[in-house]
Parts: sequence; structure tokens; C-alpha cells
Amino acid sequence: MRFVPVLTIAGSDCSGGAGIQADLKAFTALGTYGMSVLTALTAQNTTAVRDILVVPSDFVRLQLEMVFADIRPKAVKTGMLAEEGIIRVVHTFLVKEAPDMPWVVDPVMVAASGARLLSEGAEAALQTFCAEAYVVTPNLHEAALLAKESVPTSDKAFFLLGERLSRKYPRPYWLLKGGHASWEPSTVTTLFFKEGQLIQRFTQSRLRLERPPHGTGCTLASALAARLAQGENPVSAALTALDFVHRALSKTDLSLGKAAIVLNPHAAG
Repeated sequence: MRFVPVLTIAGSDCSGGAGIQADLKAFTALGTYGMSVLTALTAQNTTAVRDILVVPSDFVRLQLEMVFADIRPKAVKTGMLAEEGIIRVVHTFLVKEAPDMPWVVDPVMVAASGARLLSEGAEAALQTFCAEAYVVTPNLHEAALLAKESVPTSDKAFFLLGERLSRKYPRPYWLLKGGHASWEPSTVTTLFFKEGQLIQRFTQSRLRLERPPHGTGCTLASALAARLAQGENPVSAALTALDFVHRALSKTDLSLGKAAIVLNPHAAG
């Protein structure tokens, strides 16, 4: 058996629900060979993040060099990049070593509470990085921040945000996630844009969950990267990734986690 190698560049979640741990589970469930470059260690669980230890940017670069020198990935997924220096190191390295490789960028910029997670300099560096990605997967708050607009409150505003954002940054595909859409009580809409044009509208049933989910964004971006590495086209890969997350959410083990629900990627693969 031959595995397609895929790399995640992200932070660690010691409770296993998000971050590097969620990425590697998704890679494995989808039949790829997962590798990781850590950007930060977090002391967290489903109830709270207690502390974050950022990895020095030079060590992030060394991890990247070692991975690419031995097992070159077919796709890269980025998640929590923590601070400006790491964002610039990762961006510079990928431009030099993997300009034609699919980069799936999950722009971790805003917490579930709406609080901004990065400094202004880091946000600017991440915007530059996103502009050169292959696919970017923002939620509503992140998309609004990248576009420097208010968070949409209607389907029309959501569509216009995607249109303007993908026109402002025409190179990547933009997979705009509607999981936090207050105007959609029974469905979840995800919009797929490129160069100001809507490529695909995905609609799924909204699951009635007892608690909020943890790690959906990480898992979605990782599943998308895995499918791109395996040769799927962007629309097909996005559909597969969305279905994967939906099934992983529908088969959760509610005994795990006191506050948030963790996904079950192995049951979804």
C-alpha cells in the first residue's frame, strides 16, 4: 500500500479535539500519511484554553526543512500559526519550496467568542499568506476580518462578502463556512468562490447538537487537503470534506468532553 503524504502546520491540542491531533486523525481516516510541524503547544480541553507556548520561528523552519528533505508532501494544510514571525517563515518557505503545491489555509484569527487572536502585524502577514494560497477556509468572523467588513447577518450579505473577498484576493478558492449563520436554523450553507464568482453552493442539514462542536474547522481543512493530495478537483474535494465533517459530527461520542463535542473522524472515513 502506498500512502499519499500530507503535512499540517498548526498548534497542538492536548485534549485531542482540534489542532494537530484533529488534523492527523482526519488524514489517517481518509487514507493519507500525515505529517506535522508544530507552531504552538496549548494547555486546553473542551472547556477552556489555559495557556499557549509558541514554538520559536527558527524551530518551525527547521521542522519544515526536515520534512521536505525526506518525505515531500503532496499538499499542505495550515491552522494556528500563532504569531507574525511564524506566519512569515511558513509563507517564505512554501513560496520557495512548494509554489505549485496545494496550500489549504485555515485562517485562525478569531476565537469562538469573537475575540481576535493575532496582533495587527500577524493579521497583515496572514492576509498576505492567504492571498497566495490554493484554498482558504474562513468562518464568518474570519472572512469579515479579512475583507475588513462587518460580520454578515443574512444570506445576501454572506454571498456579497464571498464575492468581494474572492475578488479582492483572486488567486485562491474561498470556502466560506456558514456554521455560525444565525439566519439558517435548519441548514448550513457553505459558499465556494473564485475570482468573484460563485463556483458552488453546498447545503447540508444542521445537526441538532447537545453542545457546541470542537475542531470542525481543523478537520474540514485537513480533509480538504487530504483529498487534494489524492488528486481530487477543488469542488469534489470540498464536497468530500464537508460530508466527512458532517458524518464525523453525526457519530460523536457524547461521553468525551464536558463542554464541547469532539468529532469522530474514524467513523466518518
